[in-house]
Amino acid sequence: MSNAHILAITSGKGGVGKTMLSANLAAALARLGEKVLVIDADLGLANLDVVLNLHPRTTLHDVFTGKAPLDQAVIDAPGGFQVMLAGSGLIEYSRLTAQVREQLALLLDTVRPRYDRVLIDTGAGISDIVLYAVSLADEVLVIATPEPTALADAYATIKVLAMQQSRTSTMLVVNQTQRTGEGRHVATQLQAVVHRFVQLPDGASIELQPLGDIALDSSVRQSVQKRQLLMLAYPGSDAARDIRAIAGRLITATSAAGLQSGP
Repeated sequence: MSNAHILAITSGKGGVGKTMLSANLAAALARLGEKVLVIDADLGLANLDVVLNLHPRTTLHDVFTGKAPLDQAVIDAPGGFQVMLAGSGLIEYSRLTAQVREQLALLLDTVRPRYDRVLIDTGAGISDIVLYAVSLADEVLVIATPEPTALADAYATIKVLAMQQSRTSTMLVVNQTQRTGEGRHVATQLQAVVHRFVQLPDGASIELQPLGDIALDSSVRQSVQKRQLLMLAYPGSDAARDIRAIAGRLITATSAAGLQSGP
């Protein structure tokens, strides 16, 4: 019996490639032999179904309202992994109620024994529901772009997670880099700001774990327009290569931390 490592993928602002990374990272991990589930926890503005060109008959909304059993909401995605899709525009899930809290926790407890890794594709920002979804994960990966507003929002997210959840380690992926070394430079800058301005009450500092960067690549936009995974539509592209490298580093990082448990 496996016990999945749960990774929340989040961002300070929308439009930085969070859902694109969640879906394609799942495909890259599956190719490396992991059994992966992606949960679309962006309960108000879900778009994982669009990225994967899936039209689910059963969504998390149906599970949460008791209209369908959980297993009916688990569907196979292109790329060799499974997904649970949220269904968009669900106003009742834009706030963190006691019911939503209980349902999300139960959902993860139920699926955890069935997979090697569960990726939670959260909403953007630092709303209560995003922070609660992240709190259920073993690790959090923040994705940002080199754009100043995206970095400022990434910093805010890392700070809130440190202060509210005592997270002393946050994984980082920099998307849409335009030159070699740009992602490393961004990570170094962000780490310096975090060290300077974020101090936990016990004096601990927050360490960023850069997993790599993803090149600015027209193949990404083209794959989204085609509603196909980048890993399947353009497997030889720079961005696909970068995501494969990130998947390898993620497996190494979680294995080293003793969090990854095999079947």
